[in-house]
Amino acid sequence: MGDYTIRNLKEVEDSAPKFGLSPGLEARFPRDLLDSEAAGISYQRLAPNFRIPFGHKHKRQEEVYVLVSGSGRVKLDDDVRDIKQWDVVRVARKTMRCFEAGPEGAEIIAFGAPGPDLGDAEEPAMNWWAD
Repeated sequence: MGDYTIRNLKEVEDSAPKFGLSPGLEARFPRDLLDSEAAGISYQRLAPNFRIPFGHKHKRQEEVYVLVSGSGRVKLDDDVRDIKQWDVVRVARKTMRCFEAGPEGAEIIAFGAPGPDLGDAEEPAMNWWAD
């Protein structure tokens, strides 16, 4: 028998409520449920015009984000870029990043490795994206 795991992203616990980010954000991180050793994935749904209230970066991993529905903007260090459905954004490990949904909201799938359980995520920068 092969070594694999199948899970439904929408059936993974939503982590946003325990950090006070709901209902503006839905965030699902299935790494542990997938028994993943080296790959990470997450699903994030942003309500219309919701901006994630912190920026983050990593010590070792780069990440790739796919905007699967909606539109929005991404702040990458000092640059702010518009993004639309099916845009793919690769972000280097030391680049601070943060997302904001457009008027119809946004759904994002993020890919990366190694995981935060390995101490890779640096301290989030609260209110990093100021108007």
